[in-house]
Amino acid sequence: MKRFTEIITGAVRDSVSDIHITGEHPIVTRRYGKIRFHPDMKLSHRQVDDLTRKLLSPWQLEKLRNNKSVDISVNMTNARLRVNIFTTLRGISMAIRLLPGIVPTVEALNLHPFLHEIPKYPSGLVLICGPTGVGKTSTIAAVINDMNKNRDCHIVTIENPIEYAFQSNRAFIQQRELGDHVPSFAQGLQDVLRENPDVIIVGELRDPETMHLTMNAAESGHLVIATMHASSPEEAIYRLCNAVPPEFQAEIRYQLSLTLRVIIVQQLIHYERAGFRVPLLTIALGTSSFRNLIRENKLNQLAGAIEMSRGEGMFTAERYKQEFLDSREHFVPYSQSFYISSDVKLVDNVYHSPLTDDRAHVTEVRQEPKEREPIRPVARHVAEPPQTTGEEADHGEMVTIDEDLSLSEVIEGLHYENQEGAGVSRHR
Repeated sequence: MKRFTEIITGAVRDSVSDIHITGEHPIVTRRYGKIRFHPDMKLSHRQVDDLTRKLLSPWQLEKLRNNKSVDISVNMTNARLRVNIFTTLRGISMAIRLLPGIVPTVEALNLHPFLHEIPKYPSGLVLICGPTGVGKTSTIAAVINDMNKNRDCHIVTIENPIEYAFQSNRAFIQQRELGDHVPSFAQGLQDVLRENPDVIIVGELRDPETMHLTMNAAESGHLVIATMHASSPEEAIYRLCNAVPPEFQAEIRYQLSLTLRVIIVQQLIHYERAGFRVPLLTIALGTSSFRNLIRENKLNQLAGAIEMSRGEGMFTAERYKQEFLDSREHFVPYSQSFYISSDVKLVDNVYHSPLTDDRAHVTEVRQEPKEREPIRPVARHVAEPPQTTGEEADHGEMVTIDEDLSLSEVIEGLHYENQEGAGVSRHR
């Protein structure tokens, strides 16, 4: 574990964003989007296995055995890590994403000032889209951070895993992690409506049920912020509509036309003038004209609507680069927004209750069963059975068993009846 801590400390110092560890192979890091091998840094298969046992709880180890992979978040040297542990030809491997010890701000991430408007929305649906690894989670964290400073509200997050740990300031923030605190996004969304939230954060919209419940939450008067894997606003709308059968898609489009606030599609590009990667955004606002196109199923016109809505604050990726990035004089380097801080407490109160431990061993107080006296079949007079018709006789014999008798007692009674007839009555 000491070696692992040294690796993480060095990675944070060098502004590394990702680390890959596998047995008997040089450690691989990613810095500013480029892969680099470290031949002098290598862990054996056994060291990787031992590290895995130290990082995972018993139920997470069980999940690794069953699914051959597991996602966790880890606090290390005042920085948080998102770790995916999975099995490969080389045995156990780890893909580690480093997250800042400090929750980032909109300015520190070099994002457009428009994002300061999102915390002001009283309700509606906000979608942050883009491929994996472009900083969607960091963007949402910056929005939550802004909200935490300026708005009195109750925020509930459903994440997989929890990447940024928040301390409540003006906002009361409660974070739930898939697996540890809630079995699924769908269950979390069903629960959250009974938890009196103002703002709901959904880590990822992937399956149809989660998408449907998310739109219902936005329609019920909450501000819902969620991420999706989509490369354009049009694709995001298509995915939401196609999450239901065709006969219900008109209803989904109507829901979206009522609740949609903004769709942001995020990319990371290497910007020569800055010398490092910065976010490149497409911003589509839920204006009346944009919503009408959704309601009328004219999704092929959405890209044109964004292009024509410059005066309303919308940006295509090209215009965003020309009008925002190219005009910006100063960019915050990654090393400044991501650093170790010994002065900041990462989490205000972390506690794992044994009452919710799936593997908890609960001692039950059981009374020893009282010894029962053996039941002796009691001889009873059995009346002469009535004559049956041939059709009734075809059904065979009906056996009526006393409910209080055990199986062994029934068998004993059947045997005893052949001699004296008791315990079991037979009717033709």
